[in-house]
Amino acid sequence: MKDSRIRRGFTLVELLVVIAIIGVLVGLLLPAVQAAREAARRMSCSNNFKQIGLGIHNYHSAYKQMPRHKTGTSGFKSGSVAGLTGLEWSQPNNSANNEELSFLVGIIPFIEGQALWEQISNPNAPNTNGSAGTWTAMGPTPYNGTYGPWSAESPTLRCPSDPGVGLPAFGRTNYAACLGDSPYRGSAGGTTATLGRGSNESQYTRAAMRGAFVPRQTMAFRDILDGLANTVICGEIATDLGDRDTRTNPRHALVLGTDTPATCNDTFGDPNRPQFWISTQTTLLGNNSSAEVRGYRWADGNPVFTVMNTILPPNAKTCVTSGAQTTNPEYNDGTANSAARHGSGYLPPSSRHQGGVHVLMGDGAVKFITDSIEAGSANVLPVYQGGSGAQAPGRASSYGLWGKLGTRASKEVIDSEF
Repeated sequence: MKDSRIRRGFTLVELLVVIAIIGVLVGLLLPAVQAAREAARRMSCSNNFKQIGLGIHNYHSAYKQMPRHKTGTSGFKSGSVAGLTGLEWSQPNNSANNEELSFLVGIIPFIEGQALWEQISNPNAPNTNGSAGTWTAMGPTPYNGTYGPWSAESPTLRCPSDPGVGLPAFGRTNYAACLGDSPYRGSAGGTTATLGRGSNESQYTRAAMRGAFVPRQTMAFRDILDGLANTVICGEIATDLGDRDTRTNPRHALVLGTDTPATCNDTFGDPNRPQFWISTQTTLLGNNSSAEVRGYRWADGNPVFTVMNTILPPNAKTCVTSGAQTTNPEYNDGTANSAARHGSGYLPPSSRHQGGVHVLMGDGAVKFITDSIEAGSANVLPVYQGGSGAQAPGRASSYGLWGKLGTRASKEVIDSEF
């Protein structure tokens, strides 16, 4: 007798078609999921920056000034003999921090970091390994890896899009102070090698340091004459991943007063991977000490760690001085024992976001600046005290809209959308 039951099922061809359709749908969905995740991380990064902005404003409300960048305690008297090892601010010190702390230290209690602030501001903070410490209040110089608070990581200081974590960094940060459109005196500010307030150094600093923050100098909102809404006070920086990234591992072959910003964009970049240095490039901070690259020390006010400037556009190459350049203190910080980590230079902001970076304006607004912002000419030297023409003190920034946004009192009109 004939079996009248009908056998139903998929043929091999039908099964393969279904699998192919599912594969296509998954392929279309995954980029959308990744984009949504990055959008969420970018929003979280922006919120962190807003918290920092609120912290700066609350600090200003409490103390009538902005938090100082490059501040802290001095381990020796002003006027000590310059050049004597152990008495220069650039030397390690376990009993004081030699006024090397970043502005982030001051706002810690204003961004939900009261517990960490209590450790820093009181004696005997714990060591990094958790054991009892015998430190003085405000701690040692910020490159001391044994002092516990300097290795602490605050979620508010980190961008979720940045995957960098752990050693050889101490406590990472993705947010840096804006010093304006010139690197000169960007590390020591108006101080001498022994933290004296020198007349010449102060004059050089006033001419060149045109940003919202000035190293070792008290600044307030009243100093930002161009308007808080028109002035960048902080910028985002990516932390180094040990991959020779041109944005996070600066070259330290820069000669201030001679090398223009275009020097950073020379032939030392890898032609096959423009965002990375060529493998034969040896003058990189990460080659000398892997802990001396962008964003590796949140408490360290030296430029490579917590400074950005509005000279080269966002995500451009970075470069700094070798540190011990003493030929002309007008251009550099002139400490005989300086290491490259104390050098100033061309340090644009950077990020792991697509196409640009976040910046914090003086009024607390967070804006996204694209890599293609108008940035003038990279072949022009920045302003400095002894300069003439485009380098003369008080001149408009040579770095276009980007440079204008970084200066606090140059009376430049911002007439473009950014």
